[in-house]
Amino acid sequence: MIQIGVPQPRTRALLARLLQAGLQAVDPYEAVRRQVGVGRRHLTIGSHRYALEKFQRIVVVGAGKASARMALALEQKLGPRIDDGLVVVKYGHGAPTTTIRIVEAGHPIPDAAGLEASRQLMAMVNRLTAADLLIVLLSGGASSLLPAPAPGIHLEDKQQTTKLLLRSGATIHEINAVRKHLSSLKGGQLAAATPARVASVILSDVIGNDLGTIGSGPTAPDPTTFGEAWEIVERYGVSKTIPASVRKRLKMGMQHRVKETPKPRAALFRRVDNILIGDNQAAVDAVARAAQQQGLRTLILSTTVTGEARELAKTFGAMAREIAGHGRPLQRPCCIIAGGETTVTIRGEGTGGRAQEFALAAATEIAGLPDMWIAGFATDGTDGPTSVAGALVDGQTVVRARRKQLDLSRALQENDAYPFFEKLQGHIVTGPTGTNVNDLYLLLAL
Repeated sequence: MIQIGVPQPRTRALLARLLQAGLQAVDPYEAVRRQVGVGRRHLTIGSHRYALEKFQRIVVVGAGKASARMALALEQKLGPRIDDGLVVVKYGHGAPTTTIRIVEAGHPIPDAAGLEASRQLMAMVNRLTAADLLIVLLSGGASSLLPAPAPGIHLEDKQQTTKLLLRSGATIHEINAVRKHLSSLKGGQLAAATPARVASVILSDVIGNDLGTIGSGPTAPDPTTFGEAWEIVERYGVSKTIPASVRKRLKMGMQHRVKETPKPRAALFRRVDNILIGDNQAAVDAVARAAQQQGLRTLILSTTVTGEARELAKTFGAMAREIAGHGRPLQRPCCIIAGGETTVTIRGEGTGGRAQEFALAAATEIAGLPDMWIAGFATDGTDGPTSVAGALVDGQTVVRARRKQLDLSRALQENDAYPFFEKLQGHIVTGPTGTNVNDLYLLLAL
């Protein structure tokens, strides 16, 4: 159930219907059930077909916020044909599987539970032979949930490096390029660790669906290099503050003293199928269809939104003012939708997330505009390190904040959106949704 803290029941109900439509379109359980077919002799996943008689064992491993529901659906499809399995999910994102064991671990900062789960998962993979089928379930969050540090690097080193990069404003592509070169699993190394046939079933949380970036691409070729990873830590000013072991490994890699990750032309990928079953575009399209069914004129702005959350808020604010003043690009009632993943460069010591910071910045942009709402929504139900999915603002948010003596400008300066919306009752709450396909950004003009 989606809970939305705004005083207008009609707007609450409308936004809840739109967001629910988006979530249903990327439900990992339903996506697996649609894409996986099992007959007497063959298993099909998407357009790929596997003769069951060729495999002695079928083992399932995976990681990500959506992977538990993926595992649940796969169990219901394959039943006793699954010999063993292990999937790692974020705390609170589990599911009642039977054969496939679910382990909960830390995200976005990896922890000891994830480290132990990674060891068990890799031991399982290492035991497979060329006569086995390995099914890998991947979704957003897998990078943090499968911390398998490369030799010479400790979990604490990866934790510190991840924290520094997250605070620096680096994109997920850039963060994962570094992670892959500090890991013994990411960047195609999971696939390289076994001679088994590999079918990787993927729910994308990455703009453009780059297979090498989703979960840091444990079964996909890695086009990035040690040199690029070093350039990223230098670009974001963390090359001198990352742990010494990380600096040492990156420099050794640039000197060709450490083996590179598997590249696109590596022969091993001839036995690997990477199969995409859902992404942000599917969620955005579903929201658009639901808006149209509610009688709203609808525009999809983009499904590849990036950049600072507060800058996207300015764009949405400009569109809101144009609609209010000139009826462009759409006349009321209307809905403008975007999808993607913004970034937040941390400058303060507050608590929040991308979607909440976007909404907080948008509040000022639409101040005073009647019947105008802007929402930021994380599809996994947990925006940043918080327990909420996002926030909603309207033309009166600034006024209500003043009445409650809340300093919006200071909250934005301190990256402190969560307590601001908690006091203002402006949060969108879903609990863990079981999926993860980036964020949704909506403008409603009624």
